[in-house]
Amino acid sequence: MIDKELFGLIGKNKKYIFIAVLLQAFGLIANVGITAAICYAVYLVLNGAQPLDYLYPAIGAAAGVILRYVMTRLTGDVKDMLGRKVKKDLRKRAYDKIVKLGVKSADGMSMAGLTQVGMEGVEQLDLYYSSYLPQFFFSMLAPVILFAICVWIDWRTALVLLACVPLIPVSIVAVSKYAKKIFAKYWGKYTSMGDKFLDCVQGLKELKIFKADREYHDKMNESAEEFRKITMKVLVMQLASTTIMDLVAYGGAGAGIALAVSGAAYGELNPVGALFLCLVAVEFFLPLRSFGSAFHVAMNGASAGKKIISLLNTPDPVWGNEQVSGREIKLSGVTFSYDGKRDVLCGINMTFPEKGMTAIVGESGCGKSTVVNMLVGALRPKTGEITVGGVPLDRLSRESYYSHLAVVGYNTYIFNQTVRENFMLANGAVTDEQIYDALDKVNLASFIRENGGLDKVIAEDANNISGGQKQRLALAVNLVADKDIYVFDEATSNIDVESETIIMRNIKTLSESKSVIVISHRLANVVPADGIYFMESGEVKESGTHARLMTEKRGYEKLFTAQKNLERGYAEVTA
Repeated sequence: MIDKELFGLIGKNKKYIFIAVLLQAFGLIANVGITAAICYAVYLVLNGAQPLDYLYPAIGAAAGVILRYVMTRLTGDVKDMLGRKVKKDLRKRAYDKIVKLGVKSADGMSMAGLTQVGMEGVEQLDLYYSSYLPQFFFSMLAPVILFAICVWIDWRTALVLLACVPLIPVSIVAVSKYAKKIFAKYWGKYTSMGDKFLDCVQGLKELKIFKADREYHDKMNESAEEFRKITMKVLVMQLASTTIMDLVAYGGAGAGIALAVSGAAYGELNPVGALFLCLVAVEFFLPLRSFGSAFHVAMNGASAGKKIISLLNTPDPVWGNEQVSGREIKLSGVTFSYDGKRDVLCGINMTFPEKGMTAIVGESGCGKSTVVNMLVGALRPKTGEITVGGVPLDRLSRESYYSHLAVVGYNTYIFNQTVRENFMLANGAVTDEQIYDALDKVNLASFIRENGGLDKVIAEDANNISGGQKQRLALAVNLVADKDIYVFDEATSNIDVESETIIMRNIKTLSESKSVIVISHRLANVVPADGIYFMESGEVKESGTHARLMTEKRGYEKLFTAQKNLERGYAEVTA
């Protein structure tokens, strides 16, 4: 009933759980005191006491009510404090973890999934920690306290009541195995529906253009219907388990009351004592009954908690604390596997000099993107070594390495800020003159001046500029960053010929003083490269300059010729 991993997440906040349990225990004792005061008043009535004699039970009942009220308020405050601290700590840990992962993706989690886990998942865990855990420990303690009090009045009734208490946890355990499966599916369906909804909203324009909005509308309805069905299963399961717990609770209390009444009827038990036991009997089961109700909330929180644990348990990339002392990057005998079974890189040997343009080419699926992820530190080799300036990558400080590295991809993110603010992210000391100089190099200066200047706000996902302009702006931003190593990962993918020409011209100029690594599916872009690695099936099959690889007439020459013929044929068709 207590998940050790989830319990371990709260760390030093555990003390608030035990404070809440202690306060609830005092509240229970206050309740028993009120019941005792009432029974004492009944005893005085039966024995014809004087009016002043009722002062003592009245004072006792009033003290009990006050104590109960204070304990209830304090318990609520402590639980609220526990919930707030847990939420704050978990969100901080989740955020810190994402920051530590850096460019490494969170295993199996989309952006929508991360958002749901970080927001609603943590909210569900709030209830798990602030309601479920304190109630669990209190429900274990309460029957023991009551037994210790009642055993002095009638040990048989106290023993029967105590013996019936474990039937509630047994019923909860019986339901929990089924409940865990249901709640796991519930949270999975919930996140899946969120992913589909976000995907459809982001691609709404394309869905309208292709007249596929009705089809995806139906798919969304199917996803929502699946979520509704699993929600109904959750509710049915909760209702069934609540009914079982009620039967056990009130059945156990009824057995205790029957035994107490029987004892009083046969003269084996004082009537006032029997009345006390009858009034207290329900108290044996109410904490566990409340715990059973909290159990269902806890299962939902536990399912969300597993997602958070999965995120927090994602291995951090290994970094050291040494500083970068050189720019030459080498991959020596590097192999890598995503699943631990099939190698997607096999004995890769590559050298990227301190100056010059080096290209990695090959057909889709050959391993180019995996090599890029190795270079930026998102993935680490299964065997082999990556060195920067002769120092293994895992011994370098991440901050030091990234201060020398720039990555420009086909989907480089441009922030929803002004043009100036985007540049200042790369270089906080950049001047307007330097920004316009970089924009001029990528043929964007005139466009920016005519459309609001450097105060022009770039829309979300750069929707207010073209794809080519977005790529050129990303290149300009990275130019002012003035890094030593530049990685261009399909930086000219899906853009117009003019933008492609401008970007490749800047890349070649940049390579005269920087280490430039270019990954491209279009081989015409890498003709001027100082060195080219041609990959097939995760291996480097050929390496050398364009002229040399063409004379060898192997895989590179065949792919280059095929692309040229395709482009020539396209030009003839469109002429």
